[in-house]
Amino acid sequence: MRGVEEFEELRPLLFSIAYRILGSVAEAEDAVQESWLRWEASRTEVASAKSYLSAVVTRVSIDVLRSARVRREAYVGPWFPEPLLDDPYQDPERAAELADSLSMAALLLLERLTPLERAVFVLREVFGFDIPAVAAAVGRSEAACRKLATRARHHMDAGRPRFEADRRERDELAERFFDAFREGDVDALTEVLAGDIRLVCDSGGKGPRWREGSVVGADTVARLLVTLVAPFLRIGGEVERHEVNGQPGAIFRDRAGRVVNTWTLDVADGRIQTIRTVVNPDKLGHVGPVADAWETVRETFQACRAEVE
Repeated sequence: MRGVEEFEELRPLLFSIAYRILGSVAEAEDAVQESWLRWEASRTEVASAKSYLSAVVTRVSIDVLRSARVRREAYVGPWFPEPLLDDPYQDPERAAELADSLSMAALLLLERLTPLERAVFVLREVFGFDIPAVAAAVGRSEAACRKLATRARHHMDAGRPRFEADRRERDELAERFFDAFREGDVDALTEVLAGDIRLVCDSGGKGPRWREGSVVGADTVARLLVTLVAPFLRIGGEVERHEVNGQPGAIFRDRAGRVVNTWTLDVADGRIQTIRTVVNPDKLGHVGPVADAWETVRETFQACRAEVE
């Protein structure tokens, strides 16, 4: 059997590559497993297990992404990547690139690229592979990969906000937001929200969502959140602060500790620009046991009505 230990050492890197290409925890894990099967079955002598396995997982991920895109076109409502609580791969020399590429906003920008552009961008810009290694991984010439990298970089740069927050500013703003949220303070919430903030829900048609898929505007969003938080906490719900995809976020749990949904906050220009919530149960199983979100919402609204009466 080929080097199990060698493969396990590289597993975090392989998963992180696959997740950024696919935006799915389950599909990334499957791509890593398929890479192991191909590695174990191969009799090819390789100079670098890292280069070889990175190429294998990239090609597997490209194939999966091409078929996944057809399913995503038929997806009900907004589609978000599966929330990732912790990135298993760490590299101090590329910490900034790794963190930036993990955010929901960045992963949604990557969705605009072709599968080849996406793979090239991830390998080259995020993980710092040189062009010969990228070319070997995607099966294209070095010249073609340089063009793909340039095109992908242009698309990504064009979609990023003009003024991104640094980590300290982002975390301080998120702390103010969650304090105001728990306290039900509409004015304090409004102060940290962008005027045109969007609260957007990914339910996939399998969980509750806002009627139009999103709620827009600081005052509207603030009042909606304040209306719902107290009844949710009263029925035993819990708002657990947690980084999600490297961004400030939270995991909402029912009274039994099961996962109702996750939140991520996009921060730029000194305000929270977007709150993205994932409530599709198919995307939450890796976070923990999944709640019945419909039942939780019904109980929350019942508690809300009781409070009014």
